[in-house]
This record gives sequence, structure tokens and C-alpha cells, in this order.
Amino acid sequence: MSEALNHPLAAALEPLLAAVGATAVAPSEARPEDVVLEWDGTPAVAVRLPHLSSALDRLLAEMVRQFDGRPLTELDRTDKQRVVALLEERGAFTVRHGVETVASALGVSRFTVYNYLNRQEKG
Repeated sequence: MSEALNHPLAAALEPLLAAVGATAVAPSEARPEDVVLEWDGTPAVAVRLPHLSSALDRLLAEMVRQFDGRPLTELDRTDKQRVVALLEERGAFTVRHGVETVASALGVSRFTVYNYLNRQEKG
């Protein structure tokens, strides 16, 4: 592990980065799309964010964890509506093919997901 990744900021960020699927890299290895964080005015760690498609997979996995590890296809309608609401709050439907991916994970049609989203807007 490089000296930069032993920085206290990198250690403090570790749980957050794991939760969002990001990785820490040394500032000297940062790409233009990485976010370089400074500590006392000096680059301390660079954060490499995940691709959006993998972010949606992580969000779906988090929904499984939140609903007691049950497959999303086995949830009742009310719980599936709650999953859609939570995913909407987290921006899951801004990802290309997000509705299709969520519909498949829930075992419902795209039309059903759109109905759940429309119901939220009215509520």
C-alpha cells in the first residue's frame, strides 16, 4: 500500500468508499475524473468513483439487505413499491436502462415500475 493510502483521511473514508463502491488511490495516480481530496492544503488521497451501472447493482444489493436478505422478486407489492421509492430517492432511474434493470430485479414489468413511480408523484 502506498504511503498516501496510509493517510488518516484514507482510513477515515474507507467505510464510505466501500459503501458506494469507490476506491482510494494515491494522488499521484489520479486520473482526471478522480476526486483529489486535500489535507492541510496538500493532496492526501484521490477517490475513484464507480461506473453508474455498477452503482445500480450495489443499490439493488442494498435493497436486498434492507429487506432481510429476501430476493426482491419475493417481496409483496407494498414492499416492491417501497424499493422503487428508495431507489428513486437514490437516483437509480437516472442510469440508462435503470427502469428495465429494476423491473427485472423485482420480477415485474417496466410498466409496473412506471406505475409505482407515478403513484409516488401523486402521493
